[in-house]
Amino acid sequence: MTLIKSISGIRGTIGGAPGEGLTPVDAVKFAAAYGTWLKGNTDDRKKVVIGRDARISGEMISNLVISTLTGLGIDVIDLGLSTTPTVEVAVPMENADGGIILTASHNPKQWNALKLLNEKGEFISGDDGQHVLQIAEAEAFNFADVDALGNVIKNDSYLEKHIQAILDLPLVNKDLIASANISVVVDAVNSTGGIFVPAMLEALGVKQITKLYCEPTGHFPHNPEPLPEHLTDLSAKIKESGADLGITVDPDVDRLALVCEDGSMFGEEYTLVAVADYVLSKTPGATVSNLSSTRALRDVTEGYGQTYHASAVGEVNVVTTMKAVDAVIGGEGNGGVIYPDLHYGRDSLVGIALFLSLYAEKKMTASELRDSYPAYVISKNKIQLTPEIDVDKVLASMAEKYANEEVDTTDGVKIYIGKEWVHLRKSNTEPIIRIYSESKDLSAANALAERIMAEIKALI
Repeated sequence: MTLIKSISGIRGTIGGAPGEGLTPVDAVKFAAAYGTWLKGNTDDRKKVVIGRDARISGEMISNLVISTLTGLGIDVIDLGLSTTPTVEVAVPMENADGGIILTASHNPKQWNALKLLNEKGEFISGDDGQHVLQIAEAEAFNFADVDALGNVIKNDSYLEKHIQAILDLPLVNKDLIASANISVVVDAVNSTGGIFVPAMLEALGVKQITKLYCEPTGHFPHNPEPLPEHLTDLSAKIKESGADLGITVDPDVDRLALVCEDGSMFGEEYTLVAVADYVLSKTPGATVSNLSSTRALRDVTEGYGQTYHASAVGEVNVVTTMKAVDAVIGGEGNGGVIYPDLHYGRDSLVGIALFLSLYAEKKMTASELRDSYPAYVISKNKIQLTPEIDVDKVLASMAEKYANEEVDTTDGVKIYIGKEWVHLRKSNTEPIIRIYSESKDLSAANALAERIMAEIKALI
């Protein structure tokens, strides 16, 4: 059993002993810590929005978290089955003080998690997360007496509200999408995307929707991370039905991956690239992705005469950089699109609406659209470490070795060598150095990675 406590929340496998898995005791303890942090030293009545994906354990964890918050005297707005971006949208709409999303994102079904939001509907900061962890460790909770318990309000209106907020965006061209007569296959891995994605498509005027694994049972039919090796059924269904496009999301609907009409992968890395191409063509401005994302976004951005910025890995870091440079679009290479005109969070639904607006406007197949972008492939590798290795010294030595190239030390060391790059990062969870490299094809990316790994091993 596994329990991982971090500044962004708590996640773990269901069952086991307290402190070793995500047990009811751990769910209550961490929810109480978050609620206590939210209340601070004030007597003001607080309000929190709760939503969950369709995991088998979701209802149990939700009941525990809601009861804990009301026990602290906090009012709860329960969205029930929802998505991460929907909860993020709902927090400011409800003038709430925070939110909790119950999802383990792309992790398998035995996992669940509490992800914590502030009053803006954005993930809490590192300092705030550290404070929550300290409260949990000290069990410094003070529950309300019987006359001051919180109330629970169930609200199932946010499917429509979230979709309407997307339809109201000036760049979402609903009429053009409807007229394009697009046929789509949706793989929602039997989670809440099975409710929200078809509803989004219908609202955009898409009439030909084939549903694959869209029953929100929580029994994932394949590994829920939207990687090519997990999307063989979707690829086959697209070819079988003659559809124009395949759409898949992870269980909490914040990562969007696309599959072309011939069953080939559009590529998670290129979801953001395509959406950014569309946004930049209408509203020029800066773009942001994390340091481990494809160079294609930088190329497309600079093609519009705009400036690309790289952030440290992690959604919170991407958002911080986006705000600092007033980016018009940003996100991560895992299919995470962040469109600040809606909200500062990865959102597959707005990603779908913006991508289909582009697709309808371009009047080309998905594979032709994919081929219109700079072609890069990322290779992901790692080096196992032993305790005596000074990783920081190794990374500093690599930065010095390549000082004549463009080097970014925002998060580890990223070295740009012509149109190639390699990113070296110390893992926060394992004794390894992660080595991501990108080049024009997989063999070139692998060759770059092997060269860098040999140099690192020589240093070690």
